[in-house]
Amino acid sequence: MATSLHVAVDVVGGDHFPENPMAGAKLALAAHSHLILHLLGPESLIREEAQSQGLDLSRCVIHDAPEIVGMEDAPSAALKTKPHSSIALGNGLVKKGHAQAFVSAGNTGALLAASMFILGKLEGVARPTIGTVYPTIKGFRLLLDAGANLELRAEHYLQFAKMGRIYAEHLMGIEHPKVGLLNVGEEAEKGTEMLIEAYNALQGLSEFTGNIEGRDILTGKADVFLCNGLVGNLLLKFGESIPDVLSLLLGKTMKEKNLEPAQQALVAEVFKEAMQPFNYENVGGMPFLGVDGISMVGHGGSTPKAIFNMISNAMHCVEVELNQRILTSLN
Repeated sequence: MATSLHVAVDVVGGDHFPENPMAGAKLALAAHSHLILHLLGPESLIREEAQSQGLDLSRCVIHDAPEIVGMEDAPSAALKTKPHSSIALGNGLVKKGHAQAFVSAGNTGALLAASMFILGKLEGVARPTIGTVYPTIKGFRLLLDAGANLELRAEHYLQFAKMGRIYAEHLMGIEHPKVGLLNVGEEAEKGTEMLIEAYNALQGLSEFTGNIEGRDILTGKADVFLCNGLVGNLLLKFGESIPDVLSLLLGKTMKEKNLEPAQQALVAEVFKEAMQPFNYENVGGMPFLGVDGISMVGHGGSTPKAIFNMISNAMHCVEVELNQRILTSLN
């Protein structure tokens, strides 16, 4: 029998709490017999929602976290003003060893601040980072940084490359992942002074494939794309808009072409199926790479399926010993 694995879940994180986090927790308990969940939020709210959804709490531990960090709360103030929030207590469970991972669809900035303050950085890490999986014709690939660090130094790019390679290989199943630096041209001398320094620092990595242009992202020319958080967050939000915009354009074009309803339904079905490999729900969430513990954040609009996959992904991070592998790669 597998050893029990303990994951803490933020029940009041995201746009659709507590129903979606609790529904995702229910799916995870059904799928993983060795999983123990620590549910964080106002206890009365958790018990009421559990009863509403018919969730068996026999493999759950409830931790009363009466303070809720909203999406509008300033990350710097969240810990000070709400020390009994699910985000603070959830990271505390990981720090104390009561849980092996913490997952939340809540305020990303507050979660990063809490993870940094409570868990601290892995030894040798200059700055932790948050990545995002990005759709390509080859499937999901990894983009670092997605918004945690707006400005970077060459050493940060190098560490992000090493941490990203570990994640891509062991969590995304990509063999010998290639690392590319997002820039305005392929030539080594292109870009800002900082990007040129980063290029030179990255040349020592056998998996570094050089500069990557914007047109190379969706074609999957690299497996790990490196950029600062400003560029990464812009790409993240732009990528999120693509399926909806394409769907609108497709619908408009079908009407202009006077397609029959049956034909429109067939095209819509094909489009929906074609977009499935790019559905964020299939990933669920991403860990903060470089913090001393597994702390994972998901999309604010996470569905039950996304919460389930985030919990499963957190378990996988623990099982493959992600942080131990990162430590080894940095030495």
